[in-house]
Amino acid sequence: MRRVASGLDGLLETPELVGGRPWALLSNQAAVTADLDSARAALVEAGCGPLRRLFAPEHGLDGVAQDMEAVEHAVDPVTGVEVRSLYGTTAETLEPHAEDLDGTEVLVVDLPDIGTRYYTFAATMDAAMKASERAGLEVMVLDRPNPIGGVKREGGPVDVGFESFVSQIPTPVRHGLTLGEIALLLQRRRYPSLELSVVPCRGWRRSWWWDETGLTWVAPSPNMPTLETAALYPGLCLVEATTLSEGRGTTVPFQVVGAPWFDDEAVARELRSLPISGVGVRRVHFRPAFGKHAGKVCTGVGLHVTDRQALQPVALGIRLLQTTRRFPAEQFQWRAEPYEFASEVPAIDLLTGSAAARELIESGDDIEPLLTAWAEDTRAFEANLDGLLLY
Repeated sequence: MRRVASGLDGLLETPELVGGRPWALLSNQAAVTADLDSARAALVEAGCGPLRRLFAPEHGLDGVAQDMEAVEHAVDPVTGVEVRSLYGTTAETLEPHAEDLDGTEVLVVDLPDIGTRYYTFAATMDAAMKASERAGLEVMVLDRPNPIGGVKREGGPVDVGFESFVSQIPTPVRHGLTLGEIALLLQRRRYPSLELSVVPCRGWRRSWWWDETGLTWVAPSPNMPTLETAALYPGLCLVEATTLSEGRGTTVPFQVVGAPWFDDEAVARELRSLPISGVGVRRVHFRPAFGKHAGKVCTGVGLHVTDRQALQPVALGIRLLQTTRRFPAEQFQWRAEPYEFASEVPAIDLLTGSAAARELIESGDDIEPLLTAWAEDTRAFEANLDGLLLY
């Protein structure tokens, strides 16, 4: 029997929350009912009011586009409504324009998140909240469980000068919040005059992972196929900041790391000697169909979650980069191309929120003091969550 009802389920039961007002929806293909109907179709059928416009985050309304692939505006064949893409070719496309919100009184947000600061859907919600505050719209967030649990947090804050689309949310990397709770945090810190409502989940406990909710996993983006992928993502996404493949173009993205020149034996041996809990390491060969090293056989390591309660994915990712940089050192390189519309700051600094991790990795110095400092930052963040946690 299903134990958790999403915020979408709650609005479908009480469409009078929209009250017949003209509304818009920011959503994608993973926003579904318990019976796997799309949010947009179900809400229109429920009679919430006239749907004026759809907004789509990175990867598009149907989740087809790959990472950092621009998405064009379109017309939704399901509802016949115009779809405005909030992920185009420039940073200016990341926020709704004033004319996009004309004739709308409520912006409904239903975006399945995966509990990681640099997963861009929360940043898209932030941009939509900013535009809605200017336009005088109510924002209504339909909440969903954090799939990797709402208890554990990890990673450092974002320092001044390191803000970007992947470091826009003022949380640790693994934030332990739901999207509704992030919206409340953003209202408190950035948008005090915004009219915000959150339709909460019912029956969710913070300690529950997605497979304990009774809900079906629907991949929220093309390279997030499973819950195990989501568990590793807070750390393995850091590989995007290098010339190593993070497994895009394979069936196990963010679960394998490698390159044609990668010393898999040395890296696997070193990782097994480190204080890494909750994960198993094995040597692998893989050939990405697209992305980095497309069509080439890569040697690498595969990572398997053996104890998700003990797993510390961000620490794992930092230690992984420090290890792979040494085997062989002359081949390891940081990403040089622009990353998520930013070109002046290295991608690794944008992801981690400062230059500290990169500088330690480059120097080969002990990473433990930084991890300890991040843990202290996380405790300080938790101490300021009073009144924001819904569960």
